[in-house]
Amino acid sequence: MLRSVAVAVTVLVGAVLTFLLFQPVGTEAQFAIGIITLLLMLAIRSLDSQGLFRQLFMVAGVVLIGRYVYWRATTTLPSTAQVPDFIFGSLLFAAEMFCILLFALNLFVIMRPLKRPPAPRPRPDDAPSVDVFVPSLNESVDLLAATLASARRMDYPADKLTVYLLDDGGTDEKLADPDPAIAEAAAERRRTLQALCADLDVVYLTRERNVSAKAGNLTNGLAQSRGELVAIFDADHAPSRDFLMKTVGHFAGEEKLFLVQTPHAFLNPDPIERNLSTFSRMPSENEMFYAVIQNGLDKWNAAFFCGSAAVVRRAALEEAGGFSGTSITEDCETALDLHARGWKSAYVDEPLIAGLQPDTLAAFIGQRSRWCRGMLQILIMKNPLFVRGLTAAQRICYLSSAMFWLFPIPRAVFLISPLLYIFFGLQIYDATVQDFVAYTLVYLGAAVTMQSYAYGRFRWPWISELYEYVQTVYLLPAIASVVVNPRRPKFNVTAKGVTIEDDVLSGLAWPYFLIFGVLAAGVVVTGVRLQTEPDASGLLTIVGAWNLFNLVIAAIALGVVSERRERRSRQRVPASRKARFEAGIAPVQVMLEDVSLGGVRFRPLGPVKDAATLQGAGAIVLTSDGSLAETTLPVRIANVQTVAGRRVYGAAFETLSARDYMAIAGLMYADLGPLEAFQATRRRARGILLTAARMAVWSLRETWRGFVYALAKRAPKTRGEAA
Repeated sequence: MLRSVAVAVTVLVGAVLTFLLFQPVGTEAQFAIGIITLLLMLAIRSLDSQGLFRQLFMVAGVVLIGRYVYWRATTTLPSTAQVPDFIFGSLLFAAEMFCILLFALNLFVIMRPLKRPPAPRPRPDDAPSVDVFVPSLNESVDLLAATLASARRMDYPADKLTVYLLDDGGTDEKLADPDPAIAEAAAERRRTLQALCADLDVVYLTRERNVSAKAGNLTNGLAQSRGELVAIFDADHAPSRDFLMKTVGHFAGEEKLFLVQTPHAFLNPDPIERNLSTFSRMPSENEMFYAVIQNGLDKWNAAFFCGSAAVVRRAALEEAGGFSGTSITEDCETALDLHARGWKSAYVDEPLIAGLQPDTLAAFIGQRSRWCRGMLQILIMKNPLFVRGLTAAQRICYLSSAMFWLFPIPRAVFLISPLLYIFFGLQIYDATVQDFVAYTLVYLGAAVTMQSYAYGRFRWPWISELYEYVQTVYLLPAIASVVVNPRRPKFNVTAKGVTIEDDVLSGLAWPYFLIFGVLAAGVVVTGVRLQTEPDASGLLTIVGAWNLFNLVIAAIALGVVSERRERRSRQRVPASRKARFEAGIAPVQVMLEDVSLGGVRFRPLGPVKDAATLQGAGAIVLTSDGSLAETTLPVRIANVQTVAGRRVYGAAFETLSARDYMAIAGLMYADLGPLEAFQATRRRARGILLTAARMAVWSLRETWRGFVYALAKRAPKTRGEAA
């Protein structure tokens, strides 16, 4: 009954506001209506109200934006008699309308996010057989060993779990490469990984040729395995011990379910987070997608495969002929094809893997370029609007996901548009100052408030603008390449585990400095014109403020392209576990504080009688945890620090066996509760004005740091691998 009343009230209010949408009113009345409605939205947001109030909030926001669109389309376009004004004015209008359309599609997606209850734990007798695929190309042995060991340690009936390493770095094609060095490296890789797999009880698979990149590698694995379900993990995505227990149960009693996807959680910051020092206090960029958008997609049976951290039904893949490989984003394309065949997907919003993000800006841009080109390939060659079998909601969801990657085009238009007026006097926006305030500023306020309300704890205001600007510079050519030849893009792996030896300017930095210089010149010209053209001061002030906002974003980006030193290639994971350190006569009881693939950090639990005991070579001894016998990890003390008055020791691992990797995987990945808790500490909503002030401070700080790095003129020195 209450739900029916709420719906009726929402419909009534929506009808009244929609009626007002097209009513001609004066500028002052429009401003009053806009401010009152905006204050109502801010009140609902501040109270974090849900249910009926959430619906009223969305309706009010849509009406304000709709009124702006109506006014913008009927009043503000330049006259066709002024050709340059009309061309660039129409381009700006088209960019705005595209963003509003994309925003509307996204609001539909997240309108009613689905929160699934936990899956029933599969019983040993009824549990389906599971094949685990770890596709690989040229990752390091220790990284693969940790992921494979984590997969082997998953809690599941042993007779129904088989782990496969799908090695595309040791194919027959690579062994026959005309370059002897490449051929020998591939042969050595194959021998090393075959030995590793034998020690870990993992099946090693490779193939003749590297056809269709990751999609072909996965399809080859599918042809050589028999499990009812297939769990897929990237080489740098180590699963928690309960991964299968929290995902496989969703397939029980749901014969048409083809996918259970889980979020990608990361141990390290992306380059933007690292270079701006925000990793510990700001939600990561990917969290908005995995915590909000995927839950929204799940409501419409449109949650899609993200390439890793997922379980897929073999029968569905075999029906479709394997993993789709038309595009270089085989994950989303495979989900699209299977959704079109009537299969269903599910999303489990709990971090069950620990992965690595790109370390350098070049790797980050390369990864995003691949995603961008792949999604645009899908948009062009498999447009969701025309794929048979999809529901209307699924079409909207896939369209929203693919169209998002066109953001560099409107972002570039918004960057250039104020400069056209400042430098050349083009009148591309025909409006008085009063109209601009009454319509445009109210619209912008509504849009920012709606974004802040929708994404709340998972995305600070204005941060999307920064991420999009940083990517726009290099994604525009990627978009052009796909439009010219949709089949041309090739799959490129993303470098992971890269170390940066010194603070240094990225090799991609020069366009950002050039853009910053042009925008700064725009600020100077604005100031000069305000002094010499008093009659144009109102509109010039508004356009100048727009350009100043762009300059703030560009200034922060100078800090993004200034790479901070990162000499640690192996990420640490908190570990609170007792062990003992042995080196000589008297063992020392210790508490492990963190662990990585490179070593451990620990502190003694009591006084150490002989300081020489904690020097040089030794061993960390882990008692049995029920799934693994007592294990001795050979280490060498690398450093000693005093933290809060206590001695803390850093120990590097010596040569490790496969059994050692099983123990390390247990320490690092068995329980991802600390990683989830760390994410929770960052997920705090930030006010619009507070974030704006923070970004103004960042702009000053990062401009200074950017020019300091630029004047240092050091060439980037990195070490690492691709994953």
